[in-house]
Amino acid sequence: MPKARTEIQRAAGKLTSAIQKEWGEETGEPEADISEEVMNRSHDFLHAKTQEDLRRTLDGKSVSEYLGESWIAKHPSVTPFIDDLESWL
Repeated sequence: MPKARTEIQRAAGKLTSAIQKEWGEETGEPEADISEEVMNRSHDFLHAKTQEDLRRTLDGKSVSEYLGESWIAKHPSVTPFIDDLESWL
């Protein structure tokens, strides 16, 4: 039986998927390396089951700060997913 995911983990999964989509569209481009780094950082959120886990992961930063605000500015399609994850804080 698969483990039940929390709402925070579901939100983190949707954010990671949105970032992965951006990364996939950039494959072969120089920007893809940065997108891959952002995607890897987003995987940290998948381990957060509770608000406290998420806060510990962020260590005082916002989700955008943690992922990289300049990357977010260039990829506004992920913003709703960031907002959803931050709503759990």
